[in-house]
Amino acid sequence: MLMNRSLATSSLWILAATAILVVALVPLDPMLSQRAQGLPDAIVTFNARITDFGTFAWMIYGSGFIVILAYIVRRVSRNETLAGRARTARRLSLYFFLTIGATSALVHLFKLIVGRARPELFAELGAYSLTPFAYDNLYASFPSGHSAAAGSFFGAFSMLAPRLRPLFLLGALAIGISRVIVGAHYPSDVAAGLLLGLWAAIATAFFFAGREWLFRFDARGWPLPKSLLPPKGQ
Repeated sequence: MLMNRSLATSSLWILAATAILVVALVPLDPMLSQRAQGLPDAIVTFNARITDFGTFAWMIYGSGFIVILAYIVRRVSRNETLAGRARTARRLSLYFFLTIGATSALVHLFKLIVGRARPELFAELGAYSLTPFAYDNLYASFPSGHSAAAGSFFGAFSMLAPRLRPLFLLGALAIGISRVIVGAHYPSDVAAGLLLGLWAAIATAFFFAGREWLFRFDARGWPLPKSLLPPKGQ
């Protein structure tokens, strides 16, 4: 019961934050988008190089994932046997797969339902053109898929390594901002994507904690890595 209340509370906070940010940013979308794309060429070029780190495929198969995952395995399974570490590695892979997979499914559903025209159609249609069920990538601006992937990927790491949470959240934000600078999305698209991905990471952590896979609930009903909590009975 405490777990359900904590998950519901967290979900409501994220939903509220998403709604507030999107409503606040939507009126500013045209101005912020145009100014971001008008930044110096060196800044635009740099962001064009890093933006595709936010693809779902890179999050799952990228070398950066392997390196950081190895670090997390060592941290969360330092007191386990070899068999225990192998089990932890499998569960870590499953955690990321479910988090990123669920985020991808939700993003594609919302894109299809909303059908917002991308910034490249701004001169023709403006910033607020909606064409639901267009089945066209030009009408798939909301929410940002790259930002959602980054939110889920770095959100999952922030749940597994709370001490490094600011670093991971900055990484997600950098990917999100790059999507505006390269002209692929409006700021409100990015805000919605980042928070959707973060919610998926948190919700999956709750699911795992209920089975005591990687996480356990603390006294407040919040999922923490098992390595950060005392063994049961102490």
